[in-house]
Amino acid sequence: MGTPELPVPDGLVLRPFRGVRFAVEDPAKVTSPPYDLISDADVEALLDSHPNNVVRLILPCSTPGDSSSTPHHAPEPPAPHASRPEVTSSTTHHRPSAQHTPEPAASSNHAPAETSRTTHHPRSAHTAPEPSTPPHNIPDTTSPTTNHPPSTDYAEAGRTLKEWLAEGVLVPDEVPALYVYEQSGPDVLQRGLIGDVGLTDPAQRIILPHEDVMPGPVADRLALMSTTQANLEPIFLLYEGDNGTATALVDEVAAKRRPLVTAHTEDGLTHRLWAITDPAEIAVVNADLHHRQALIADGHHRYATYRVLQRQEHATAHEPGISDSSTSRHDARHPHESRTDAGGPRETRADAGRTNTRSPTTGAPTTSGPITGEPRTSRPDADTPTTKEPSTGSASAGGTGPWDFGLALLVDSTAYPPDLKAIHRVIPGLPLSEATERARSFWQVRYYDDLASGLAALDSVPEPAFLLAGEGGARLLTDPDPVRLARAMPPDHSDRWNSLNTSILTEFVLPVVWGMRDDERTVRIVHHDTEAAARLAVRTGGTAVILRPLAIEDVLAVAAGGERVPRKSTSFGPKPRTGLVLRTFAID
Repeated sequence: MGTPELPVPDGLVLRPFRGVRFAVEDPAKVTSPPYDLISDADVEALLDSHPNNVVRLILPCSTPGDSSSTPHHAPEPPAPHASRPEVTSSTTHHRPSAQHTPEPAASSNHAPAETSRTTHHPRSAHTAPEPSTPPHNIPDTTSPTTNHPPSTDYAEAGRTLKEWLAEGVLVPDEVPALYVYEQSGPDVLQRGLIGDVGLTDPAQRIILPHEDVMPGPVADRLALMSTTQANLEPIFLLYEGDNGTATALVDEVAAKRRPLVTAHTEDGLTHRLWAITDPAEIAVVNADLHHRQALIADGHHRYATYRVLQRQEHATAHEPGISDSSTSRHDARHPHESRTDAGGPRETRADAGRTNTRSPTTGAPTTSGPITGEPRTSRPDADTPTTKEPSTGSASAGGTGPWDFGLALLVDSTAYPPDLKAIHRVIPGLPLSEATERARSFWQVRYYDDLASGLAALDSVPEPAFLLAGEGGARLLTDPDPVRLARAMPPDHSDRWNSLNTSILTEFVLPVVWGMRDDERTVRIVHHDTEAAARLAVRTGGTAVILRPLAIEDVLAVAAGGERVPRKSTSFGPKPRTGLVLRTFAID
């Protein structure tokens, strides 16, 4: 049976949702960096900070033990949710002892006055973890050597999520909201809106990807989302808002209203969160956003996963025996889905043939017919697993469900220009001497005794240029053979795409000069930190390739032209902190 037509938003939509938040004294202790920036050592440090850290949900394969063996704090009884206070925190990492006293529950009458400073792994606000143990390597679940299916690995995350909701470690907000999110620190200020972004096909030119994705990470995140029935961390979207009404409201909320959460994290940033629940204000936001385009700054693999899961869920909804009144897909309901809150009972399905949804501009329940579908979309690729956990969302056949939206942070790049950093490569097993010798036939090579001298030289020469580093110093590659370079670059790409340093690395340096493919097994990734890349190259007997950041205007132009830069070409920041607000399909 073919995949049914999918709902097609006619513009950029940011729908409110009932956020799920940690009810702990110090919210910084339960947050983490994005999943793909966490090393194995970081996992241990995060769990030392708090055993209920969100890393247990986003990277359960890396966390020691399971729910029965990993020590927990005693469940913290949440304050009455209608009056959950502002929570202010700062992270001081420590290893809990056997006599560790559970943290007191947050009082419903006052905010805790905690002022401790961060002591664990001090880093600058923009420095990625050094891969002394490499950042978490997302398994290539398409590989025949995979030991067990990802759904088995992530079943623990699903169980943990349900336990934390049942115990009150995680508590849903009572009414749908858009969340104003602010990150601030030395030379950093970024504000945006977190909500449910309506999923669109890239051909619609509403949400633009700019970077290629790999099947392994998509399969990995699909396993997690399917098993947990949740979006556990937001993707990062940029749009040119021209300081419009949505941005004005964001700034007004941040300046005049009391935040729900304040968290001081070990990277030197302060994170604050506010909820916008007024339907009129939500409508103002969506009126401003509707005609705009958004660029995926961070989260290409997760956005691709959103869309695979969307197709998967709609296909399942149309299978024989699955109907709007069927309960077979919804037996494993979320612990809180059937709960009656102060705001009223949970939403129920509409009458047969109708769709029970929420207005994208107000969040209020509305009943409407099916949304016009887009041209039929094929099923997920054959090499992408289609994990079919019982869905806890609700939608009628042909209508909308929670999987038609994805958790996203949307930032006006006019008001808050992003910081774009380079992502470096390390090729283990390719010694610097051998890499240099092979490059001499294609590039001019300059020799430097140390990394600092090489970096200074890299900054002074025009593109294309690369700095190689490893055992024995640094080597600067400049002025490539123009004939060989032109022959290597794909003719079906634009001149701008072919001039990008990551394109030249992917199409010329790696395959032509060094005779290798740019894939997850051959090439390792190091975000931002040139010294960490060089050290990793030395430890692995390999070569680090240091790149300069791409220009933002080049990335935007490539995306606007319908092209995508090679994988791991850009690192926009500051990236949203994981764990401040989560989204589950049942509560959404």
